[in-house]
Amino acid sequence: MGHFYETIPPNIYSWILEQKMLFVSTAPLSASGHVNVSPKGGQYFGLIDDKTFWYMDLSGSGCETISHLKENGRITVMFAGFVGAPRIVRLWGVGRVIERESLEFNDFVTTNSVQTIPATRSIILVDVHQVGSSCGYSVPFYDFRDYRTTLNEVFEKKKKAFDSGRSKEDMPRYWAYKNAWSIDGLPGMTKGIEAGARENVEPINKMIGPWAPAAPFGPRSYKLSNQLRYQLTKLETTRVKLRSVLLMVVVAFVVGVVLATYGPVVVEAQRGRLGRLLM
Repeated sequence: MGHFYETIPPNIYSWILEQKMLFVSTAPLSASGHVNVSPKGGQYFGLIDDKTFWYMDLSGSGCETISHLKENGRITVMFAGFVGAPRIVRLWGVGRVIERESLEFNDFVTTNSVQTIPATRSIILVDVHQVGSSCGYSVPFYDFRDYRTTLNEVFEKKKKAFDSGRSKEDMPRYWAYKNAWSIDGLPGMTKGIEAGARENVEPINKMIGPWAPAAPFGPRSYKLSNQLRYQLTKLETTRVKLRSVLLMVVVAFVVGVVLATYGPVVVEAQRGRLGRLLM
């Protein structure tokens, strides 16, 4: 029998923190876009309170979660009981991306004592608005052996190579190659997009066949299309500022028209009033 809550109950709260694995699901708004499900090792997540969940997002070959959250914020996090009593717990909420090396990222990891690693890409922060708990009777038993360390080791080697002077091993170039765009062409890591445009890093072609995003100017135009998409993304991120500037221009124009129309009349009236006072 399923149960729903607006906040995470104490018994589920403590159960979540004991889990070794979680699944994250997001999707783009487009009806033709691709739904994404990602498994995550449970040593890199936590709960701030009964309505706030976070996990440390690690660098990898894709960036679907980041792209989807930047577009619409929708996210579902699922835990399954593989040992002990059967249980499935889902957290529905609105997520956002806190990218590495940003001021907000630095504040978050400091405030919450998060230990980052070379593979760390961002923090995904989820405001939970619904919690669902169901039976999990068909979930099989699995014994936990250990966490895999392969990904950690790969990026530790990249960091050592970069620190030794191999500048092309830096993370922004890696993000430009694999994490700048989703498989549906949505923008991903901001630093990856910027590095791709700045250093002409050609992004990986993530799909094949009829579902693969087409380069708009021919099969060899990915660098040009990357530049164009970068410029469009920058315009999108500065849209609020452009609107503010436009509003200021309109206000200035209206004020100018009013002053030009009524200013001389007001000045003349004040001049006449001053003349009568001096007489």
